[in-house]
Amino acid sequence: MNTQKETQSAKAVYTGSIPNTPMRFIWLFSMKHKKWAISATLAVMTGASLVAVTNLLYKHVVDGIIAENFSLVMLLVLAYPALVYIETLFWRLSGFMGMNWITNMEYDSYNVLTSYTLKHSHGYFVDRFAGSLLSKVDNVVDSANNLAQEYLWSLLETSMIILTSYILIFQVDLTAGMLSVMLLVMLMIVNKNIIPKQGILSRKNAETYTTLRGHIVDTFTNITAVRHHASSSHEEARLEALAEDSRVTHVNSWFNMEMTMVINMTIVFVFSMAIMYILSLRWQAGLVTAGDLILVLAIFSTISGSLIRLGRTFSHVAKAYGKMQEGLDELAVNHEIADAADAKDMETAGGQIDWKNVTFEFGDNTVFDNFDLAIKPGQRVGLVGPSGAGKTTFVSLLLRQHDITRGAIEIDGQNIAEVTQDSLRANIAVVPQEPLLFHRTIKENIAYGNPDATQEEIEEVAKKAQAHEFIMKLELGYDTMVGERGIKLSGGQKQRVAIARAMLKDAPILVLDEATSALDSESEVEIQKALHILMEDKTVIAVAHRLSTLREMDRILVLENGKIMEDDTHDALAQNGGTYQRLWEHQAGGFLTE
Repeated sequence: MNTQKETQSAKAVYTGSIPNTPMRFIWLFSMKHKKWAISATLAVMTGASLVAVTNLLYKHVVDGIIAENFSLVMLLVLAYPALVYIETLFWRLSGFMGMNWITNMEYDSYNVLTSYTLKHSHGYFVDRFAGSLLSKVDNVVDSANNLAQEYLWSLLETSMIILTSYILIFQVDLTAGMLSVMLLVMLMIVNKNIIPKQGILSRKNAETYTTLRGHIVDTFTNITAVRHHASSSHEEARLEALAEDSRVTHVNSWFNMEMTMVINMTIVFVFSMAIMYILSLRWQAGLVTAGDLILVLAIFSTISGSLIRLGRTFSHVAKAYGKMQEGLDELAVNHEIADAADAKDMETAGGQIDWKNVTFEFGDNTVFDNFDLAIKPGQRVGLVGPSGAGKTTFVSLLLRQHDITRGAIEIDGQNIAEVTQDSLRANIAVVPQEPLLFHRTIKENIAYGNPDATQEEIEEVAKKAQAHEFIMKLELGYDTMVGERGIKLSGGQKQRVAIARAMLKDAPILVLDEATSALDSESEVEIQKALHILMEDKTVIAVAHRLSTLREMDRILVLENGKIMEDDTHDALAQNGGTYQRLWEHQAGGFLTE
């Protein structure tokens, strides 16, 4: 029953928004595992309290020795290892409890951040490096992990040890206790003024590191272009400059942290000297026992390191907080395109597409203005026009990669803005100009259109896509890894794999976005065979510069400045003296010359 509740809780977190501040983020993902967080907190508090009790033993042992109470001394000496064992046991318990809290929070954070980021719009990813986004996800998750650990085994541990130790010091001597409080107040004041600067420096360090990593990933991804243009030295110089920026910001952050520790060390030295001097006078006057003097010495031996490192702890917290905030600022922004609160899954029949008074404004540019279009189920429509005519935008709006300004786009009578984005896109298969392949096997890439497909089904669509023959010639056949973005395959081979994937998806609407423009004539023949099969019984929208691929379309729409200038068959448009005829006559080897 508990497992079911946790699963439901996880789903609730996935579908909700992500807090854009570190503390709220950690709180959200800790609440799901609060029993571990609370248990770890209690274990640390108990272990830290026992540290003070251990120091108290020193006092009674010394006083017992002076009083020659050997039975008491023997009892206390034997109790010491047991007390240390119990204290250590609680630290280990805090480790086991903290491990469950932090690792579960880390697991949830990765899943939720990735899931949330994937729901951002197409434009969001276009404007950002994939490597930078990965760095930001890592920064958020790692920083949440670090902040949780700093809370348990630095801030909470130190606070409890100081609290219990100060209680003992006050019991020994009021003046020594007041000086100890003044010491802590002085440290807090000094570090409070340093922490904001450390946060700024840490944030700058995170930003420069993210930029460096993003450019490295971008360079590796485009290694072919780097080599083609003999630009290795240029890229190395650029990355060297970015690495230097990262190094400088790292040094500045680290230097500030070290200086903080020097300042803290000086403050602790001055106050501890004053406290021990006063207690020495009290002992000389017989106002405190030798055991009391030893107790305070033991306490300062225990807490002085923590007090000196207080600045480093705060700096680590500030650094983690800054890195985490920098990542959340980029990732936890509201989704540009969101499903309606009452969105339902799309139910398609024949694939009727209707554009009703659609207006779409992109910045100051109006791409479509009261655009109307009706595409019947099973109709094959070609889109033609010069660059900037609106062809690419047409496809993007149909896939709801942008929201329209006014009007409605309907599929089988359903407004695409009122259904879930996943169900909309599940009903549209896209074959782009540059096939989008994962660094996985050919089998996995084809099955991406239908993950539950059998090997027989995969091979069947591969044959229809004219891909089976070349796949079987590969050493590992369908288990061949295609490389990043399919780099191990030729353009025609990648396109046929993409067509096989679209066939396996078997969506009622098919979008061909310049699907053959980058192919040689021989590859185009194979692709055209595959496309004939793929287009059967589907509503087809084909964008093409190579006009020969549109001959068999039922309709061809000529777009100019977001308006339909011509609408007819290829044969009719090629002879009516309009824009299409002019474009057709300017073909050179099947390509459009602009």
